[in-house]
Amino acid sequence: MAVENCTVVTDFILLGLSGRRDVQQGLFVLFLLVYGITVIANLGMILLISMDPRLHTPMYYFLSNLSFCDVCYSSSVSPKMLADFLSEQKKIAYNLCVVQMFFFCVFGAAGCVILSVMAYDRYVAICNPLLYTVTMSRRVCIQLMATAYTIGLMDVTIFTYCTVQMSFCNSNIINHFFCDFPPLLALSTSDTTTSEIALTVSCSCVVGSSIITVLLSYSYIITTILRMKSDAGRRKAFSTCASHLTAVAIFYGTLFFMYFRPSSSYSMDTDKVASVFYTSVIPMLNPLIYSLRNKDVKVALKKAVGTKLCTG
Repeated sequence: MAVENCTVVTDFILLGLSGRRDVQQGLFVLFLLVYGITVIANLGMILLISMDPRLHTPMYYFLSNLSFCDVCYSSSVSPKMLADFLSEQKKIAYNLCVVQMFFFCVFGAAGCVILSVMAYDRYVAICNPLLYTVTMSRRVCIQLMATAYTIGLMDVTIFTYCTVQMSFCNSNIINHFFCDFPPLLALSTSDTTTSEIALTVSCSCVVGSSIITVLLSYSYIITTILRMKSDAGRRKAFSTCASHLTAVAIFYGTLFFMYFRPSSSYSMDTDKVASVFYTSVIPMLNPLIYSLRNKDVKVALKKAVGTKLCTG
């Protein structure tokens, strides 16, 4: 009877980050700046890697794909969030909500896998340098990236299927600033046990396998570095991993906080803060981390700027 009396939801209302008009205007300026830096920095990184022959290596090929994922999943959320800051009614159609979640999840999951692939790449470069060009051939690199995007598509297929199976009868108000799976689970009036299990299993498989790859890779890397007799060699080896370690710590730390908490400790307000960091701050930080802490990128950037000034 409850299902028969359920009114079909055609759109949702997003409460956003704040209900105060003055705060929303300030947030619009802040996040417009953050999103602008995210797009410019990541697209700039992709362009720089494609232009400089010295950056045509597996590590930077993976980095360009990570930048692509960062732009895509940030762009699946930020434009709508910016528009809502200036809107009275923050509505989103049900179909667009599913589409937004689809693109956010597919590129987020792919980015997660790419970070683990980059850890494996550093393992091969430091622990087996003589076999590096053979092990990380162009064909292998393409296959690894294809695997990352395939895993993202498989992961989001599960999320999307679970979403369309849920019923929303009592309310269409989402206490969030974009369509994410946890707030939709909280809003659903149907039994979400299966969906919660699917969410946990899916995230555990993707994130768990990625973290295991990262931990194993860096355990071998650290062992190899400690065995090096040269201090200069140790510093050089560690410097090639410092940027990636920073990005990994920030990404996986936020991911665990968002999706691997018991439902009893779930708080919408806390989740909003974590989601802002995940959807806006991390995509902006990644290219900055890799450019500021990477000698090759800094040299290529200086060369590109210098060439532009000379031709200009």
